[in-house]
Amino acid sequence: MELLSVVIITYNEEKNIGRCIDSVKEVADEIIVLDSFSTDNTVKIAESKGAQVYRQKFPGYIAQKNKVLEFASNNYVLSIDADEALDDVLQASILKAKKGFAFKAYKMNRCANYCGKFIRHGAWYPESKVRLFDKRYLRWGGFDPHDKIMVPSTVAVYPLKGDLLHYICQTAEEHKQRTDRFSSIAALSLYSMGKKTNWLKIVVSPSWFFLNDYIFRRGFLNGYHGMMITYYQTKYHFLKYARLYKLQRKGLPMNKPRRLNIQPTANTDRLPRDIRA
Repeated sequence: MELLSVVIITYNEEKNIGRCIDSVKEVADEIIVLDSFSTDNTVKIAESKGAQVYRQKFPGYIAQKNKVLEFASNNYVLSIDADEALDDVLQASILKAKKGFAFKAYKMNRCANYCGKFIRHGAWYPESKVRLFDKRYLRWGGFDPHDKIMVPSTVAVYPLKGDLLHYICQTAEEHKQRTDRFSSIAALSLYSMGKKTNWLKIVVSPSWFFLNDYIFRRGFLNGYHGMMITYYQTKYHFLKYARLYKLQRKGLPMNKPRRLNIQPTANTDRLPRDIRA
């Protein structure tokens, strides 16, 4: 049986961290938490469940997730968010893979729990994610807050059975706040990368998401929950590009990324005003 490190980044996750750690205990040989100076009981709960906890100021999702890899003593890591958990089938799949890791990367389907309901239709399912990988070869990339493991086309990715359960939003108000916050972070990240947009994209991107999610991928089968997901995600795509356009119009230097002085779960009132609608 090969060894596996589970790595988690946290900030004020006392409602989720216990469930997350409990779900990985059967597969983990060590559990590493990198906390961004939580002000609640996150650290206390994590330590009580056997996790090794380190602290660092939050520099961004990608940077923080790459940093926590440095604390893992094993080559293979399972990177999981605090608001996620393994289901029983996925636990069994990972245990089977640990008998002899034959691939550098493993992917799994993520299933969102939205306002108490597991979402099985639309763009949110199956949401395939590479989360188990050899840290000697792979790292996090993408753009904040849409981080992802960067897998070269030459690296085979093995699919695992089971679901990574994502307890994403438990109220519509929480989704509303998440939409506002993440669209601002995404706009700033894209602007810092030198990306540009126009009014056509501002209109087409949300329109395409609505058609793809609600109609083509049958998000309407999720009922009321599906309607709310489509509404807020469509709004997210609109705000992301509208705020990017606003940054373009201001003509701020593009070659110097601007950092958000916020924690990963901070509210939108602490976001820079020049990227809020």
